[in-house]
Amino acid sequence: MLQLIRLELKKFSLGWYIRGALISNLAIAILTYFVIYIENKEGDLMFTMYEDVFDMIGGMVRATFIVFAAVLIAKMVIEEYRNKTILIMFSYPVNRKKIIASKLIIIAMLTFMTILLSNMIVAGSFFIINAYFSIVPFSVTPHQFWEETIKIIFFAAAAAGSSLIALYFGMRKYSVPATIGSSLLIVVIAYSSNPTFSMVTFIPLQLGLAAIGVLIAYSAIRNVEREDL
Repeated sequence: MLQLIRLELKKFSLGWYIRGALISNLAIAILTYFVIYIENKEGDLMFTMYEDVFDMIGGMVRATFIVFAAVLIAKMVIEEYRNKTILIMFSYPVNRKKIIASKLIIIAMLTFMTILLSNMIVAGSFFIINAYFSIVPFSVTPHQFWEETIKIIFFAAAAAGSSLIALYFGMRKYSVPATIGSSLLIVVIAYSSNPTFSMVTFIPLQLGLAAIGVLIAYSAIRNVEREDL
């Protein structure tokens, strides 16, 4: 399995993914500063605790990289089925289930790690800058930061699971637009927010979507031997 994962990583250059992640981190950081600055200037006081900042950053990061995961699914799975290039891999003396599993493991792990690192980078940079410019009227201690990191790990794992839901829609007709479009729908459902209630930290929904994504991935792996290309 590890050898298959290494071959997949070598086959699909991820330079675009790394560049996209860095640009996204910068964009999320700038948007965070801009939103909080505007809210403070208008006196709305929506960000009264450090948890509010972490929640906003976490929601934007997870939403962004669920869409990135859909692009990975499209490139690594859907396009190979649509172009029938996956027949070449299926002709090797390797179990088909392991081939598909290796692709989905890469997608889920990349999504998890990118969400985790992006949260820490954006939130860390925000509170470092806040220490000098007082963007918000509070600071965060190292202990509080590590407490939030535990939550970030949990939500990153849930997002990695829910990102696999797009696989179901893409595999129906081997459609790249359906794959990416379904990820946008997931983002709208799972990361909507209003002043009275936020889906971003609603644990039952996040766990439910993660479970659905894992079941879809399991079904795709289990049924790959019976699929007619």
